[in-house]
Amino acid sequence: MSIGLGLDLGIDLGPHANFILAAYGITLLVLLVLIAWIVLDYRSQRRRVAELESQGITRRSVQAKVQTKSPA
Repeated sequence: MSIGLGLDLGIDLGPHANFILAAYGITLLVLLVLIAWIVLDYRSQRRRVAELESQGITRRSVQAKVQTKSPA
């Protein structure tokens, strides 16, 4: 199959080739947007945690670990 750019994919997608390639393209775009969103949100959450910790506010899970390690 040739897609008009002189590129031969070596497969015949039939009369629905445009739909199939568009579906794969849109799926790829959605996945890339989701990955970018996750990366940006992760960075934002790390920044927020660092700001809270700089104000002296710590996570409860850290406090629980400290309490359980106290000498008996």
